Amino acid sequence: MSLSLVSLRRLNYALLHRNIAEGFALLEQMDKDFARLDTTDAHASAYLLCLAQWVDMGYRSVALLDGPMKRVLNVQRSEMRVSEYVNLTLVEAFSAFASEDAPGAISTLDSILRMDPSVVDRSRIALAHFWKARAHRTQGEYELALHHVVVAKKIATQLKAPKMVGEMKIHESWMLFQRGLRKDAFRLLDEAEDELQQTGHVLALGNIESARGRFVRRSGEYVKALAHFAKAVAIYSERFPAHPNTARALVNAAYVKRLIALDLKHRLNAGRAKAMQHAQYLAVCQDALDLLGRASEIYEAHHHQAGMGSVYVNAGYLHLDSGDIDRAESEAAKAFTLGKQRDDHILMARARTLQSALQNERAEEQTEESPEASVHAALAKTYAEEAVAIAKLTQNKRLLAGAFIAQSTAAASEFFQDWETAKEFAALASCLLAKDDRDHLDRELRRIKARILRAAGIDETLRSWSEGIISHKTFQQVTEEFAEIVIPKVWLREGRKISKVAEKLSMSPKKVRRILIKVNLIGNSK
Repeated sequence: MSLSLVSLRRLNYALLHRNIAEGFALLEQMDKDFARLDTTDAHASAYLLCLAQWVDMGYRSVALLDGPMKRVLNVQRSEMRVSEYVNLTLVEAFSAFASEDAPGAISTLDSILRMDPSVVDRSRIALAHFWKARAHRTQGEYELALHHVVVAKKIATQLKAPKMVGEMKIHESWMLFQRGLRKDAFRLLDEAEDELQQTGHVLALGNIESARGRFVRRSGEYVKALAHFAKAVAIYSERFPAHPNTARALVNAAYVKRLIALDLKHRLNAGRAKAMQHAQYLAVCQDALDLLGRASEIYEAHHHQAGMGSVYVNAGYLHLDSGDIDRAESEAAKAFTLGKQRDDHILMARARTLQSALQNERAEEQTEESPEASVHAALAKTYAEEAVAIAKLTQNKRLLAGAFIAQSTAAASEFFQDWETAKEFAALASCLLAKDDRDHLDRELRRIKARILRAAGIDETLRSWSEGIISHKTFQQVTEEFAEIVIPKVWLREGRKISKVAEKLSMSPKKVRRILIKVNLIGNSK
């Protein structure tokens, strides 16, 4: 049996111009022929590479390549022509990448890019660079990813393949955004959309909307980001409702829902409105969990481990926010174990950062001096240190910034109160966040900085008072400031019970409440 060269050319033409509907229809017609593809076919390697690229466009799944690959690769490499060797090596690289083996894909693609370029078809070189860029991106190696996608785009431009260039721009935009080049990143997405709009390439078009959502999310425009992710899900679902990209958009939407819920939580007031706001907060959290549930079903069906790890981390944070520490710890542990199994540094660092936050919460739960408080505080510090060490293995600045914030938070805990160390790591995090970052990381950083500043101010104030330096303050003012320092500390040690503070300090609960309201530790019930 031999597949015709005419059919191959038709498939490659549709691939070059991203005529998705035409290509999928041809593939369906040739389904039985592909099932019998083997070394007797004159164009077997070319057909297999073409099929791999169509799988990358969303046609079925990488499992479709397994049977033909085993038959076609059952030949000594030394007996192959150079073109066959290159084709089959590219297929192996894609199969590794699609199976979440990015290091394997990178190594395999390197073997092609080290070859004499004069003996390799330029379209194959462009494809090798493009796939290598994407593999490096999943590893958090953004500079390498940018280098390879720029080379790929340059070759594709020379080959007059504008649709391929358009798709490459989507990936390039993310790398530019990582560099802080926000306007250039959005421009590339617009150019890619203009080029691909009429192709029916829903994966690429959905990726554009998803990227826009991630870009605006970072500037704190959560409602706008949510709209982009919803649009991405709708685009993907036109043809691929159960594709991993659909699941990824659902996870991103859940992430934004959680950030919206956090904003609601921080704005909770006392009184009648509080119950309504709290109900709204719980509803948004449940929406986020529902989205993660849908994503989990898709990822599990595809055995997509990186996606499942992201589900675990996001669910862990939602459970932490709602006070379900045990469940949050379970999700974080599963995420770290999965990341370690896959040597996924990004997932491991995210999991350790979450675990640090959980241990800090455990430490704060202790209402009295106890060995448990020291154990949890020490674990929070250890997990944060590990998160930093792992994040440094990537080029993901925000991942590292989050780990630095965790380390600063652990140092500033009630147990350690190591303000100099906390200040040092907060400063390191500041250097990594761009001026346009206005999301939860920026807010977490501002909160820890404010806490450090208050603590540093306390030390300086007490030092000045001990030396009789009170500036122009009256004794009443000094007494009031002293109360603002002492009462919050006692309140924390007494399990946040106003009545216990009042009893311990022999003062009225009303005054304790007034001081706590003044320093923003509790809301005003009026």
